[in-house]
Amino acid sequence: MANKDISLMAHLMRRAGFGAPYDELETRAANGYEATVEELLHPEKQPEMERDIMMRYKTEWVSQAGLEGQQEEWTYRMINTKRPLEEKMALFWHGVLCTGHAKCEYPKQQQMEFDMFRFQGLGSFRELLQGLARDPAMVFYLDNCMSHKGAINENWGRELLELFSLGVGMDGKENYSEDDVKEAARAFTGWTVSSAIPRYPYGRYETRFIFDPNDHDDDEKTFQGETGNFNGQDIIDIIVKQPGAARFVARHLYNFFVADEPQVPAWKDTPPRDPEAIKMLEEEYFRSNYNIGSMLRVLFNSDFFKNSQFAKVKSPAETVVGTMRLVGDFSTPKPGMNALTLNIRYMGQDLLNPPTVEGWHTGKEWIDSGTLVERINFTADQVGNTALPGVQAIINRLRSQGSTLSAEALVEGCLDNLGAYEITDETRGQLVEMAVSEGEIRTEGSEFDQRVAQMLQSMVATTEYIFA
Repeated sequence: MANKDISLMAHLMRRAGFGAPYDELETRAANGYEATVEELLHPEKQPEMERDIMMRYKTEWVSQAGLEGQQEEWTYRMINTKRPLEEKMALFWHGVLCTGHAKCEYPKQQQMEFDMFRFQGLGSFRELLQGLARDPAMVFYLDNCMSHKGAINENWGRELLELFSLGVGMDGKENYSEDDVKEAARAFTGWTVSSAIPRYPYGRYETRFIFDPNDHDDDEKTFQGETGNFNGQDIIDIIVKQPGAARFVARHLYNFFVADEPQVPAWKDTPPRDPEAIKMLEEEYFRSNYNIGSMLRVLFNSDFFKNSQFAKVKSPAETVVGTMRLVGDFSTPKPGMNALTLNIRYMGQDLLNPPTVEGWHTGKEWIDSGTLVERINFTADQVGNTALPGVQAIINRLRSQGSTLSAEALVEGCLDNLGAYEITDETRGQLVEMAVSEGEIRTEGSEFDQRVAQMLQSMVATTEYIFA
């Protein structure tokens, strides 16, 4: 069984990143837990992606003109980033502040939005919402370009309150009224995009955010009990100081990084899974002036986080990317990236193209009979490939323990190298029994390679491996 430091570090790296091979876990554990948390919270101190390599390989990664190319580039980023929390935050915000490829005038603008998530995702929630309100992809996606003085479109105003900042309610009470929706929509009139150049004959061109003062409703408005000549920025300033905003951010962070919560539509009438944890995060939200990174520092260093191992179902992206980081494949661009991203889609998460503006439902809703088969087949294929460098590293680490291994040592060694995974006594007993049935475990030769691969394949097919 992995020591406690390695086990805790594996937990942190699964949640704050996409997992890590055993040698990285050892290095990070030696550096210390709190030091690793600080490193993760300061991604700017780590090198950026080497985009020149990426761009030379795939022209569609340059143009960002199609969904498949965007998905490939982002998956490659997640596998190879030296800034795992930065990329994890982009994935987090993509599931909360949703736009979708199915309704996007120019796909590259979604990529610009994700860059905003990367650079602002650990900063001020207020500034993030301000950036979102000016984001051309979002302005078009939620029709604020169709909202005019005297003829408002409520789509952006409603979703800003319901899904992006406050939620419908908490503690059995509403967080906003229908009048608040209308007043917010009025405040954001004139926040639009420049007219797009016709896509023919030269293809699509990006639009940009503009403010049209002639189309802005500058009359008095009453929002959340305050009255004034509000514009969109004023609305966001009022939103972020509400208790509902603190609860909204806290519950989303808890659900994504700690343990599966009830789905967002139930939050009004369903109390948090861990009220004390949510209270701690709410307090830090206000103490830090709405800073997401500060909230995550509290979260990662808390006992409730450290004690939450394997309390969260991995998302499809986490499953695929984490597996690739473990086995060491796609460390450079090569054929097969599209097939890799399709696996994420087949498991139920079509990146950049969520089913609705609500994003994806998480937790056990990721799992059904079809997606479970996709998970098992994919992960088993990868860890069973003894030619992959990460699998070879596991084999060599086990081989170094001696000329023979006991069945128990093989099982525990494989569990540790998968990321200090915990399984039930019943599952462990079955794995040990399987190892015993195959006879003496000698570490020389290719037969040992196959036995390790088979054991890894059996482990990723367990219920326990679904969880992070």
